[in-house]
Amino acid sequence: MTSSKHIIDLKANRRFRRFALNTLISLYLVVIAGGVVRSTGSGMGCPDWPKCFGRWVPPTEASQLPANYKEIYGAKLKGEVEFNATKTWTEYVNRLVGALTGIIIFLMLLASIPFLKSGNKQIFFWSLAAFLLTGFQGWLGAKVVSFELHPLIVTVHMLLAIVIIFIVLYVFTWAGYVGKVLTLREGSEKVLSGIGIVVMALSLFQILLGTQVREAMDVVIMKLGYGARSQWIDELGANFYIHRSFSILVFVVNATWINKVLKSGNQGTVAGKIAKACFWILIAEIATGVIMAYFGVPAFAQPIHLTFAILLIGLQFIVWLVVNGKKYLKYEGVAATVGSRF
Repeated sequence: MTSSKHIIDLKANRRFRRFALNTLISLYLVVIAGGVVRSTGSGMGCPDWPKCFGRWVPPTEASQLPANYKEIYGAKLKGEVEFNATKTWTEYVNRLVGALTGIIIFLMLLASIPFLKSGNKQIFFWSLAAFLLTGFQGWLGAKVVSFELHPLIVTVHMLLAIVIIFIVLYVFTWAGYVGKVLTLREGSEKVLSGIGIVVMALSLFQILLGTQVREAMDVVIMKLGYGARSQWIDELGANFYIHRSFSILVFVVNATWINKVLKSGNQGTVAGKIAKACFWILIAEIATGVIMAYFGVPAFAQPIHLTFAILLIGLQFIVWLVVNGKKYLKYEGVAATVGSRF
């Protein structure tokens, strides 16, 4: 029986989960904002960091800049020396969303302090890790600018965002887990867990392939310009076709895994509902890929495609966690008399 000294009250638990949920929402907004920046070519819209054209609030027209701004920032703008207000403000909003996320994740950290006195101190330490990694992510964002959108730095920047999302998903799920969100038939736990690992590995690999396609597309854009969107796909080469073909394997393995989760008696459970959501998100993910491939890579489709990919792997992670709930989600911090809901 849990000692009264190790009990976290339901109100504190709910407050933490509310901040964790807000953190997740803001993290996905960062993903969307970053996708918009990439799809519109606004990555160097602000050629310096943390300021933008030397100002905390960027200009709205070239007349607000020094007369020799082209000389000052020309080297940073990768040849695009003309000030573009739309790209500048797109990048600036991306930075604001990132800063807001830092504040929200700090509030989540504060809300996790009561867990230090409960049986689940790890929730606090994982929250602290997420906060520290977010700070590192901000520093890495500065390097993205200083290294002029170097592909490796951009990819690491995105992968770190996924790691942070996983950590926040972990503590959010853990804080609400009561062991009743999943029904497992005897012997099915290892099978679902093993396939789940394969599913997440394939999803991550597909995301990495997508970054390779995006890097190849950056080269094509430099060659053809943004006015030739309809020709981009034809110039991508093998990377695109590998990414497209690999989606078939991703779909088959995901469908198999989801079917096994549901057949294990989880049609009406939280895990079952999330598994079904994974299926429809995967369909939407493939659909946005088709739109980009056959309709001239419309700018709106790129951030949606990326967001669906990271949302999918996040939901896959939740299902995998609850499948392994006895091992990774041991919960001793909320009194049985008040309970908690996933």
